[in-house]
Amino acid sequence: MADAQAVKQRGIWNSVRVATIGATMFLAACASGPRMIPEANRPAPAPPPAERPVARPIQPGLPQDSERHRIALLVPLNGANAGVGRSLQNATQLAILDTKSDAIRITTYDTSGGAGAAATQAIADGNRLILGPLLAEDAREVAPIARRARVPVLSFSNDTNVAGNGTFVLGYSPIQAIERVVQYAARNGVTEFVGLMPSGDYGQRVATPFLRTVEQAGGKVIAMESFDGRPGSLTSATAKLTRSPFQAILIAGSADSARTAVPAIRRSANGKTARVLGTELWNTDSSIGSKGVLNGAWFASVPDNYYRQYATKYRARFGTAPYRMSTLGYDAVLLTVRIARDWRPGSEFPERRLTERDGFAGLDGAFRFGRDGVAERALEVQEIRGGTTATVSPAPPNFTGN
Repeated sequence: MADAQAVKQRGIWNSVRVATIGATMFLAACASGPRMIPEANRPAPAPPPAERPVARPIQPGLPQDSERHRIALLVPLNGANAGVGRSLQNATQLAILDTKSDAIRITTYDTSGGAGAAATQAIADGNRLILGPLLAEDAREVAPIARRARVPVLSFSNDTNVAGNGTFVLGYSPIQAIERVVQYAARNGVTEFVGLMPSGDYGQRVATPFLRTVEQAGGKVIAMESFDGRPGSLTSATAKLTRSPFQAILIAGSADSARTAVPAIRRSANGKTARVLGTELWNTDSSIGSKGVLNGAWFASVPDNYYRQYATKYRARFGTAPYRMSTLGYDAVLLTVRIARDWRPGSEFPERRLTERDGFAGLDGAFRFGRDGVAERALEVQEIRGGTTATVSPAPPNFTGN
């Protein structure tokens, strides 16, 4: 468990000035020997010493801080996802410094030993809001614990199934990304689609929205195939798809999956001129623009307008590059600081403020929570071209009028 207290600094990207609280020990002075005082000058007898107050026993847990809001950050600091967890933790610290807010105090709890135990400890320590956890299965474990304590949860997961009843999903929704890129393709004349879906929960979550969005856009899904991690699975699924006529193929897996599949697509008669479409997963690959085989591909993602500046400052401060999704931690702090202006320290977090119609602004652009607890995001469409990415359809700056 690590505790980070907000401190003020000059300038949005200045370095932290760490204040160390020291305890001063007072020692009673001792006389070096007896003093002979004449009887006439001897002072009046000193009054008996006052009764010393009884020292209060040291209480377990964190020191109480009635002037600040206590916020818990639940992330993995050990194990396979420790790198992501550290990056989210660093991002929250950076956000506190950049906002120059002394209204909140964030304490980090490691979920690698059990998310439920971490949440229980966080609530016992007096935290009134939980940022995290990272994984959907952890969010399911934390949700009932937090709900009983009336502590809202802002999860970094992208699984919309964990949202609701006080748990809010901040992660980038693959469904929204598919809707955005399909609608953009349809407006540009694409009517015949095929889909290449990864097996598992992710693929199952996006298949139906893909079919629905294409239909709503006036198009048709000609065929859809799934693949898994077995050798040859992706190649086999791609070969089956290319037997059908299509104008665009949605590859709902990672950028590496797309890079593997596209050469086979281009060699087929139906795929030589087809538009390749991707999802928000592609933007987690910092080298996506350099994958020449994907030139001309479109994918939907949160805007990168501010991310590059953030990444530069993050690297300068922490000596390493951030994970792309670490901006979720940064934006969660921005949201909290904004709400903290009208939130009395020590009281319950005003959950109703999370569903305000106008939403919030952050490094990842505008977002707002629906009544289902899922973050609706203003997404852009990017095209891979010439070793980089270019925005071909900008994200709206806010939700005004929606």
